[in-house]
Amino acid sequence: MIIFDKRILTHFDFIQPFLILPIIFLSHILISEVSQMLAIKQYVYFGIGFMVFLFFFLLPIRKIDWLIPATYWLNIILLISVEFFGVSKLGAQRWIEIPFVHFTIQPSEIIKPSFLLMLGYIIKKNPPEEDGYNLKEFIKISFFIFLPFFLILKEPDLGTALILLLTGYGVLFIIGVNKKIWLSIALVLGISSPILYQSLHDYQKKRITDFISEEPSYHVKQSIIAIGNGGMSGKPKDEATQTHFKFLPIATSDFIFAYNGERFGFIGNLFLISMYFLLISHLLSLNHKLKDDFLARVITNGIAIMMFIYISVNISMTIGFAPVVGIP
Repeated sequence: MIIFDKRILTHFDFIQPFLILPIIFLSHILISEVSQMLAIKQYVYFGIGFMVFLFFFLLPIRKIDWLIPATYWLNIILLISVEFFGVSKLGAQRWIEIPFVHFTIQPSEIIKPSFLLMLGYIIKKNPPEEDGYNLKEFIKISFFIFLPFFLILKEPDLGTALILLLTGYGVLFIIGVNKKIWLSIALVLGISSPILYQSLHDYQKKRITDFISEEPSYHVKQSIIAIGNGGMSGKPKDEATQTHFKFLPIATSDFIFAYNGERFGFIGNLFLISMYFLLISHLLSLNHKLKDDFLARVITNGIAIMMFIYISVNISMTIGFAPVVGIP
């Protein structure tokens, strides 16, 4: 017989649902207006996500944390398998097809939770000194960051690879690394930036040149028009012409911020940004509460940093402040 331990509720963060649910509700409204099929899929994803949340919330992770390295290396094996058994789509080999069911998985997305768990596991086992990690420890941890980075970069998937890289080092920045190491990294990156640019694929260079050119790309132009069309308080569904006449591309994902602006105006976009700001700020504020619980700190900081990157890039590219990239 399974007995529910009521003490587990003391670890539940009751603030997060009030910050997350309005964002989910708003996204569902926008998606259902564009495509009922996608809205139904979103219900399914909500259900699966909630069940996964319950499973991991009730899982005594600290008692079985020895499994964390195994899940990390399993995901590394999946990333390596993409090179040999991967399925190519749109010029990139990022997926593995499950035999007989014609279902594909994307290891570069699956690895994200185990990536954060692995960083938390390593830092928990070897916490930083008062002045932060020294160079030797920094290099050891960097190995577990760079390994998935290079495997994903090779697919190629520069966007996802950079997100993992920035998240990993963002976590280390918060947890603590000697300042001299960060200064050295900044110097090396500044000197080597021309070489890094030359190593990019042609389509990646084009995104950068389109971004710095005086004229924004067609997609960005339509996005800016959609946001401007919304004005202060937005347009009714039938008058959101940029989206419903298909001028605005991928309105249910890459450019959903622009559609939110067209439907709910400046006020709607300000509300959405405010909710994200409060959620990220709340996650980062948990550093004070968690203190020496490095596993929990790494996970909460990692999620906050990853969310900040996703949100910043997606919003920036819809208004022409960043190159157009395909990230969630």
